[in-house]
Amino acid sequence: MDQRHAAFVPYDDIYLFNTGNAQKAWLCFGCRWIDELGAFRFIVWAPNARQVSLSGDFNGWGEQPMEWVEGGVWVCFLENASVGQRYKYKVTGADGRTILKSDPFAAWSQSGQENASIIWDGGHYKWRDGAFLQKRSGQNFLTAPMSMYEVHLGSWKTPADGLNYRSLGRELAAYCSEMGYTHVELMPVTEYPFDGSWGYQVTGYYAPTSRYGNPDDFRAFVDTLHRAGIGVIMDWVPAHFPRDEHGLRLFDGTPLFECKEKRMAEHPEWGTMIFDYASSQVQSFLISSACLFFEEYHIDGIRVDAVSSMLYLDYGRRNGDFTPNREGGNINLDALDFLRKLNQTVLTNYPGAVTIAEESTAFPLITAPPSVGGVGFSLKWDMGFMHDTIDYMSLDPYFRSFNHNKLTFSMMYAFSENYVLAYSHDEVVHGKCSMINKMSGDYDQKFASVRALYGYQFAHPGKKLTFMGSEFGQFIEWNWQQPLDWMLLQYPRHSEMQAYMKELNHLYTTRHALQLQEHSWDGFRWLNVDDAQRSSIAFMRIPGDEENSIICVCNFTPNDNDSFVFGLPGDGYVKEILNSDDLRFGGKGMGNPRAIRARHTPFVEHPWSVSVRLPGLSAVFFEFRPRAHQKKRSKKA
Repeated sequence: MDQRHAAFVPYDDIYLFNTGNAQKAWLCFGCRWIDELGAFRFIVWAPNARQVSLSGDFNGWGEQPMEWVEGGVWVCFLENASVGQRYKYKVTGADGRTILKSDPFAAWSQSGQENASIIWDGGHYKWRDGAFLQKRSGQNFLTAPMSMYEVHLGSWKTPADGLNYRSLGRELAAYCSEMGYTHVELMPVTEYPFDGSWGYQVTGYYAPTSRYGNPDDFRAFVDTLHRAGIGVIMDWVPAHFPRDEHGLRLFDGTPLFECKEKRMAEHPEWGTMIFDYASSQVQSFLISSACLFFEEYHIDGIRVDAVSSMLYLDYGRRNGDFTPNREGGNINLDALDFLRKLNQTVLTNYPGAVTIAEESTAFPLITAPPSVGGVGFSLKWDMGFMHDTIDYMSLDPYFRSFNHNKLTFSMMYAFSENYVLAYSHDEVVHGKCSMINKMSGDYDQKFASVRALYGYQFAHPGKKLTFMGSEFGQFIEWNWQQPLDWMLLQYPRHSEMQAYMKELNHLYTTRHALQLQEHSWDGFRWLNVDDAQRSSIAFMRIPGDEENSIICVCNFTPNDNDSFVFGLPGDGYVKEILNSDDLRFGGKGMGNPRAIRARHTPFVEHPWSVSVRLPGLSAVFFEFRPRAHQKKRSKKA
């Protein structure tokens, strides 16, 4: 290597990568345009390879030898290349096999069966979301509303001007603004070869999938949503990677990215490879991947997939078919350390960003800071709430009275973590039925039931997530190969369902009682919790003072109740503000048109009570106005 090129080999960055301290490894590795040289630099980590060459469109897929340099990396510089040309590394591994490998750090790659990396010069997009990022940096996510709309970009809809990032961004921004969602959560858009994996088998951890455009197109997608006030959360998959020969597996002829012990390197259920979290370089690789999407693409959060599979060495394995940790237990201590490091890095470097764990067990302190022994995530999906409520709603109403605890048990642990209440894509595939088809009853009862369930979800402490299509009552299961059934909106029940979800989002995002105190009993009070016979509940959400409290009352039987009683903390009025049984939402129109005065009649532990009309299969929201507040208003008047 001549001295001119040698000056542009970033040895300090290579050192950081090898010590596990790199946070922006993409600035060192992969294909980078070096303006001072008028050339592209290629750097790949393959410490045990016998030889590495660069092949691509620029040399007729011949071989340009790369030079090994200190730190286990191979380097070459290329002047006769241009953006958009394809390339791979021809790696002769320690095992003697020669394989064409895609670039692990590629910024742009082919999709599907075509899997070459693509030369990219960093892009030229001009961001216009400064005001959004400034506002985000000053927000406390714990007290801010989060209503997430989970989307699979390839099957949401096909815009008139094509299925691409820019048109999808414009349509999603307009739709989410109209519907009142605060965030879009994207199923994985990091590059992946197999369409049927929905993006959860990643080969390109540094590349937005080229299915919908180039990296600048994805920047435009995020920018458009930001300028509409919509945050972007991205599914991110550090738990495993596919066995595809062009990918990370046995990259230099040795287990480089995967665990070194063979039986611990493969996921027994998914047929994929498990990262070696003890490896300093793997830590740098994954943490830099996450940071790239915050840094270069301005995303606002990552939802980390399959965290349970990372935390448990025996996840998906038969008894004894795993290697215990150094303490003799089943916790992957290296993965635990990695997750703490990931969360500290992201949440320190990107103010206002969030990290969300999809963790399905009772592993402790997922959302507690590492300083107190926690894992450090911002939020965790509440899988218990999801399973219990769906099981409950699938029962015939007669049997719900015998399963009342499925409705109320979530409040026994609601404040042990910072939760997201998620009804995600996982619940509407593989024969599980769509959300509306999980509901018991006839056609109208299904719509009434799902409206009541979403009312309960939005009133319950925790952030909210709903999957695309559920907001208008998609009847068939989600199919990643076709767009949602938007034509259903021609039918009244579906358009009425959509109108209800819009109102529900508006209520949630504008009422502080449903946001400010989600994480302690100070913000929640049961008003009627034990009415199992009528499968009905009532509770209050408190913003800090009872004056602006919101009461949610739910009836999960088809039977109307003309005098449902619940307790109140004091004298005052309740005024109905949203009713899922409203005629405009497809209900019967039973409600409480006038404010109702409390009675000085104790109910359970409450000194006051009130009686309201409660429709069957409904969620009804009331504003509580204490009597003292009424007197103050009268004097001012």
